[in-house]
Amino acid sequence: MTRISVPTNVPVQAEAAEPAEAAEPAGATEPGVAVEAPRPGYLDGFSDAWRAVLDQPIGLRAELDRMRATAPFYDATVNEIAGRRVRIRDHWLTDFASCNYLGLDLDREVIAAVGPYLDRWGTHPSWSRMIASPEPYAEIETTLAALLGTQDALLLPTITHIQLSVLPALVARGSLFVEVHAHQTAHDGAVMTAARGGTVARFREDRLDRLERRLRRAPFPRLICVDGIHSMTGNAPPLADLIALACRYDALVYIDDAHGFGVVGERAANETSPYGSRGNGIVRHLGQAYDNVILVGGFSKAYSSLLAFVACPTSVKNYLKSAAGSYIFSGPSPVASLATGLVGLQINERRGDELRARLYTLTRRLLDGIHRLGLATLNTSGFPIIEIPLRDPDHAAELGDFLYARGVLAGVVPFPIVPREKVGMRVQVTAANTEAEIDDLLAVLADAHARYPLALADTEAAAGDGAAQNVGAARNVGAAQNVGAEGV
Repeated sequence: MTRISVPTNVPVQAEAAEPAEAAEPAGATEPGVAVEAPRPGYLDGFSDAWRAVLDQPIGLRAELDRMRATAPFYDATVNEIAGRRVRIRDHWLTDFASCNYLGLDLDREVIAAVGPYLDRWGTHPSWSRMIASPEPYAEIETTLAALLGTQDALLLPTITHIQLSVLPALVARGSLFVEVHAHQTAHDGAVMTAARGGTVARFREDRLDRLERRLRRAPFPRLICVDGIHSMTGNAPPLADLIALACRYDALVYIDDAHGFGVVGERAANETSPYGSRGNGIVRHLGQAYDNVILVGGFSKAYSSLLAFVACPTSVKNYLKSAAGSYIFSGPSPVASLATGLVGLQINERRGDELRARLYTLTRRLLDGIHRLGLATLNTSGFPIIEIPLRDPDHAAELGDFLYARGVLAGVVPFPIVPREKVGMRVQVTAANTEAEIDDLLAVLADAHARYPLALADTEAAAGDGAAQNVGAARNVGAAQNVGAEGV
């Protein structure tokens, strides 16, 4: 999924006393951005109906569209996978763009478990969940609730399904406050919420005083929507402050922990890494309770499976079964996803902490090397998402071409996915990477820096050991980060 800026026509509530913040797109809009001219003849043979579609300007996404159409590192077809090595046509690259943090996509135990589930249940239970659900759904929901420490959980295919249906169902004609750096799908859910009569506004997590003033007069229900582990910076939100604020004003905190679930978890004396134990998400990692909290997460990252969940009280789960359209009208996840999700949870209990310890060690190795090179990164948490900005944002395509030629598949993040001052590359580490691959990446980064200078760490940041900090102690320093987006 890709974080793109919130469209300018999003119906958000403006606040008269603070118009600049209410209209703020977090660096996503820039007047005078050139739009790529239509290619000669690109509409030849099309009817006027198609012409009306294809004549629409791409606008701020022109650079993203250009790179998608011309760059080998975008919109690629992978022809072969061998560990974390991928082949695109005849070119082999090391994959640092994967979100499969625990490496379960390659785990032989998970792969071997799929066949028996297919034999028993077929390939796909083509009921909507309102009609019927195969037994593995109930097993996963029960196991998940016990792992997270919540009363119950509701499974749906993707977080996108959840944002577009659960957010409007929870808010109804009440108030939704979306953090400006939240995932694009949360902002899409805000559009749906507004269309159904809810009041929608954006806020910044570094200005909770402004959010508090809005909460005082907001209609009920009141919902505050934030990311857990941020998918670009790798950092955590000020969750304790947000929950305290929510409790004070009878609001709910809705947390999209897509990148934290399965990786960060509760703290324990015998934990194998600063990521904590059990991978049960950002709420447990930060030592918070689930009062006034709804946790949303997905299996598509750490568990490499097509499933997502809402962790909530049973009464709320039952309400959503009737109020959330994706439960009533959407098709379910395929049986293979149910199998890999359930077996992944079993593996998590037996050896998940071992995988997280390996993931932390590899991430620590990369961050140490980046610090030795004197390069800047927005990551202050040690989480395995590492964004490295360019000094000159106009070199994004050239940097991507260089990385590709040197055998590195990584996210190249252009404007408007991030503001121009944050344009650069994003690296994601998984437990299936190797130390040799990390060392090779550092050598490539050193060479890339010599050609397309990357941003330098300031003296204070370079001297600090941010990656060794507790993930939960870090605040999201990506205040200039663009609204929306997960992963290039």
